[in-house]
Amino acid sequence: MITGGKSFVSSPPAFSNDAKRLLVCTGNTVSVFSTSTGLQISELEGHGAQVTSVIVVPASSPASKLMCYCWTASLDGKIKYWDFAAPELMTTIDIGSPIHSMVIPSLLSQSTENNGKRPDLFAYIFTEDVKHKEEKTNCLCGQIQKCNLTKSRIVGGVTLAKTQRPGSITSSPSGKYIGTYERRKLRIWEIPEKDSEHVGYKKIRLHHTKSFTALAFHPTERVVAAGDITGRILIWRGVGHKTCLNDGKLINGGLNTDAEDKPGVRDDDDADSCTTWHWHSSQVNVLFFSSDGAYLYSGGREGVLVVWQLDTGKKKFLPRIGAPLLYFVNSPDPSLSSISRADNQIQLLRMPSMEILRSISGIKVQICERNHQPGDEITVIRVLSVIVVLKSDTLPVVKVNLVALSPDGSTMSTVETRLPEEGIGSLVSLKFWACGSQNKHFSLSTVIYEPHGESGISSVAFRPTSHMAVSSSYGGDFKVWVRRHEISTEDETVENTGWRCHAVGSYKDIWQEKPMTAAAFSGDGSVLAVAAEKVITLWDPDRNALLAVIGDSLEPITTLSFVGKSEYLVSASRGFRSTVDYMEHVKAVYDLVLQARCRGWVCCLQQVNYYISLTVACSVDKSTFAVLALIKPAKHMEPTEASLHSAEGVILLFNVENPVPLSTWFVSKAQSGRLSFVWSSPKSEDDVAETKSFDEVLAYINGAHEYVL
Repeated sequence: MITGGKSFVSSPPAFSNDAKRLLVCTGNTVSVFSTSTGLQISELEGHGAQVTSVIVVPASSPASKLMCYCWTASLDGKIKYWDFAAPELMTTIDIGSPIHSMVIPSLLSQSTENNGKRPDLFAYIFTEDVKHKEEKTNCLCGQIQKCNLTKSRIVGGVTLAKTQRPGSITSSPSGKYIGTYERRKLRIWEIPEKDSEHVGYKKIRLHHTKSFTALAFHPTERVVAAGDITGRILIWRGVGHKTCLNDGKLINGGLNTDAEDKPGVRDDDDADSCTTWHWHSSQVNVLFFSSDGAYLYSGGREGVLVVWQLDTGKKKFLPRIGAPLLYFVNSPDPSLSSISRADNQIQLLRMPSMEILRSISGIKVQICERNHQPGDEITVIRVLSVIVVLKSDTLPVVKVNLVALSPDGSTMSTVETRLPEEGIGSLVSLKFWACGSQNKHFSLSTVIYEPHGESGISSVAFRPTSHMAVSSSYGGDFKVWVRRHEISTEDETVENTGWRCHAVGSYKDIWQEKPMTAAAFSGDGSVLAVAAEKVITLWDPDRNALLAVIGDSLEPITTLSFVGKSEYLVSASRGFRSTVDYMEHVKAVYDLVLQARCRGWVCCLQQVNYYISLTVACSVDKSTFAVLALIKPAKHMEPTEASLHSAEGVILLFNVENPVPLSTWFVSKAQSGRLSFVWSSPKSEDDVAETKSFDEVLAYINGAHEYVL
C-alpha cells in the first residue's frame, strides 16, 4: 500500500515575518514553502491529527524579523510551539479535546508589565466536546475556551460561547476583538487590554436574515464586515459604541438609540449603520480588509477576487482565477499576499496589481475512471468553470457538469451548462475536444448547443473500437455521435474532426417515455447499455436496434459500467427512503451472454449499514470492480454537511461471480472521494516493452486530497 497527497487548503496559511516563507497546514503536518520558488523547504511533524491553525509569532521590532516561531493547533487536542527555522518542537500543551480553530489576539498587541515581565499569553480556541456529543442528540458540542499558553493549561470557568458544532474564530488585526458566527448571528468579544485569567468580557451581537459564511474586522476602526450564503456583504460601522465605550451612556452628547439614526441596523444591534453590497452569485468565502483599511477583498465560488473601495463601494476584479476561493492572507510585506483555491492550490499575488507570481499546488482533482490503454499519459483531467466578468458587472458562469475521455485518450467530451442570468434561461452544450499529438493539449473540435433540447445530459461515454460516443438525457432519449471521416485530395489530406449525430433512441413502457439516466459501451464495443430510469436497455450501436431490456432496480439507476473486456455490466442506483435510514443502494451484475439472457446478483448495501454509494470503478483486464460507500451514521445523528465531510467510508472489492466482497477497506474522509483502477509504473526499461508487465492498482483519493494505492 502506497499513500501520499495532502490538502493545502484545509486552513488559512501564514507568512513568516520576513515574508520569505509560507506555512501551510497539510494534514497532520505543517509544510514550510519558499515564497520565492514555491518549493517546500521543511516540515513540522508531531501532531497526531489534522492541523487546523498555524499562527506565526509576529516581530516586535525590525531587528526581530528573523525570528521564526509559530503556534499550531490540531484535532488531536494539542497546541504546539515551534521554531520553524530549525525546525524544532519547543512546547506541547494537551487540551484533551479536538481544536477546530485558534487565535492568539495578545500576540498582536504585546505589552509589558510595570516590573518589565511579559504578561501571560492567552489563546482562544474552538473545541469540540466529543463525550457530550456522543451521549446526547442536538447537543451544544462546540465551545470557545481560553487557554493560558504560558502556564500550559485551560482557564477554568471561562467559556465564551457554546454552539451546536465547532466553527472558526476570527481575530481583529489589532487583537482587540475576536468573533465567530453561527447561522444568522455574529458574536463579537472585546479582549481586555491587560488579559488575565480573571477578566470579564463585553459581548456584541449582530443579526441578519441569512446565514453568515465569512467575517472580517477593520484594522483600525470599529467596522465589521460579514458575508452570507446568498453572496451579500454587510458592513457595520460604529460597532460596539454602546456596549464597549459607555455601556449605554451618552455618546457625543446624546444617547444613540434612535433607529432612524441607525440605517440598516436590525433590532437592538450595537452599530451606527449597516450597508449591504451584492455582487457574488453564491456564498462569500473570502473576506479580508487591506492593511490600511481602505479596501475590502471578497471572493467565493465564482473564482473572482473582488476589491471593494470601502468609502465609495466601487470595485475592481481579478477574474479567471480558475477555482472557488477559500482564503486570502496578507503578508508582512505589503506587496505580497496569498489566495487559497478550492482545487488545492495556493497562489502568491503581487499587490496591489494582484498579479499571480507563482503557485503552490497539491493534488488538484479527484481521479476519474480511466478508460484508456496502458502507457497513455492521460490519467487525470482537470475541470474548470469558465468565468467571464463583463463591464456591466454581470457574471455568466459556465459549469462543467460531465467529462469523458475516449479509450485512446485522443478525444475528450464535456457537458457544460451556462447558468441563467438576467431572466435568460440556462443553456446546455456538448463539446468534443481533440488532443494534439505533440503537446498533448486539447483543442475544441465541435460544439453542439442543446443536444437534447432543454433537457439535461445525464452521461457521456465513448465506444472503445471506433470514433463513436453516446450522450443520454433526462428528457427521455439518447443520441449516438460519430466523427466525420477525413477528406482526402490529390494535393493534401484535410482532417475534419467534427462530430455529428448518427442515431437517436428512446424507451417507453406502457405509460410514458423513460428518462435515460446512464450509458456505457461494452469492452469490445458491440453492445451499448443505456439505463431507462429503473431498467437497462441493450442496443446494437451500429444499427441502433434494441436487443433486450434487463434488470428492475428499486431506484433510478445512476451509474453503468462494463467490467473490463468481459460481458459483465455493473449498475448502481440510489434514492431516499422515508424511514430512519437515509439512503439505499443496490448493486447488480448482469451477464450479457446469449443475447442478454441474463443472470444477476444484487448486493443491497442497506443491509450492511452503508449508504450513499459515491463511486464505482471497474478493472480493465480483470473481472473485478470496486465500490466506495459512506458508513451510515448512528441513528440519533443527523447527517450534517460537516459530518459528511469527515465521514468514514468503506471500499468493497467484488468479483463479478460472487456477491461477497473479496476485500474490504475502511477509509476516512470518504465524502467527495473517488476510485479508479490505474496501471502501475514498470519496474525496469525492459518491462515497458511488455504489456503484461503492467499491473492494475486500485487508487483511492479522499476528500482531503490524500491518495492510497
